[in-house]
Order: sequence, then structure tokens, then C-alpha cells
Amino acid sequence: MADVHPRRPRRSAVLDALRAASSPLGVAEVAERLAVHPNTARFHLDALVAEGAADRLPGGRPGQPAQSGPGRPRARYAARPGMDRGGARGYRLLAEILVSRLSAAGPGAADEAAAAGRLWGRHLVASPQPYHRTTEAEAAEALLSLLTELGFAPEPATAGAGVPDRVRLRNCPFLELAETHGPVVCPLHHGLMQGALEELRAPLAATRLEPFAEPDACLARLAPAATAA
Repeated sequence: MADVHPRRPRRSAVLDALRAASSPLGVAEVAERLAVHPNTARFHLDALVAEGAADRLPGGRPGQPAQSGPGRPRARYAARPGMDRGGARGYRLLAEILVSRLSAAGPGAADEAAAAGRLWGRHLVASPQPYHRTTEAEAAEALLSLLTELGFAPEPATAGAGVPDRVRLRNCPFLELAETHGPVVCPLHHGLMQGALEELRAPLAATRLEPFAEPDACLARLAPAATAA
């Protein structure tokens, strides 16, 4: 299944009309070619401009006045060169291809995935100031914020008061991949958390990730860095 739905048929037809024209078209010309109301044509033309697929050009055709009467100046529209960015995407297929290739790498596949996750985890958080000593609470808050942003729907828990010692991940943004390629996808998730905490110079470590530990959640274990070492 494509990750992004194709542009609506009417808007695609408007873009096709602009591309087929030998020169920029006005709203009335597009409406006439597609047999639609001018307001409908204008709506889709302006949407194409907002998407970056077309340009709005001032004035009329060469040799014609820019405005024939009262009201807004006549505008012309032209398709912007380049591939159609409103088309379908296949990022899930790309992920399947790459993960399948990594899974076939043999016994070291999990380590490679974890290393890639750590690199990206370090990239996805802001480094603290040089002389700032990150606390466990700050590290936990930053990690939870990152997991929320990535779509894991984290739910922290602790045996007592204070910093959480485990995090329930109630959603997996790569669920289908994790179900079929868990031995590499789950280490990558674990590596993301490890890399983020390392970049924060946190006194907290992600010691373990338990995939599907509960019927509706995975479980990440946290511990003070000294204990984890």
C-alpha cells in the first residue's frame, strides 16, 4: 500500500492541462478545457501553487492587457518543471527492501541494526550545553519526548516515586516490519533509545527492550547508567 495517497483526480487533471498547454493558462481557460466552474478551477490552481507544483504569473497573455475590467488582475498559471510531488509514495516498500536485505546479513544483523539506531538516536536529540550535567529526570523527559514524536506512544512507569524504570511502548510506528523482521527492527528501536541517552550524556541507560512483552505494548527497561555498566 502506498504511504501517501495520489493527488485527487480533479487536481491531477488541472495539472495535466497546464503541462499540455504551450503557454500559461488563465482560470477561465482551464475551466473551459475541463468543463468545470471557474471557481473550481481557481481552487485547484491555487492549491497546486501552494503545493509547489505550479506557478502563478501576473498579467495576461503577451499583447493583451493585464486586466480587462474592474476586479482582481488576470493571472496565468504554469506547471512547474519537475516530477509530480502529489503522486503516491512507497516508503513502506522501501523499508521492506532495506530491512529484508539487512536481515539476510547473518548473525551480525542485529548488531548492525542497533548501531544504526544509536547513530540516529544521537542525531535526533539536541546535545546539552558543554558544562551542563543532565539529570536522570531530564534524560527521561527528553527520551519520552523523542519516543512520543516518533509515534511510540510511551507510557512511563516506576516501582516508586521518581524517574521511571520502564516505559511501555503502546504503539509501534513500524509494526508490520517488527512483526516480520523483529530481530533487526527491535534492536534498531533499542539502539535509538541508547543513542539518544548517550548524546544527552545522561546518567540513565536503556538496558533492554522486550518486544511484545504485553498483548498491547513493548517494554523498554531503564536504569541508572552506573548500574547498567
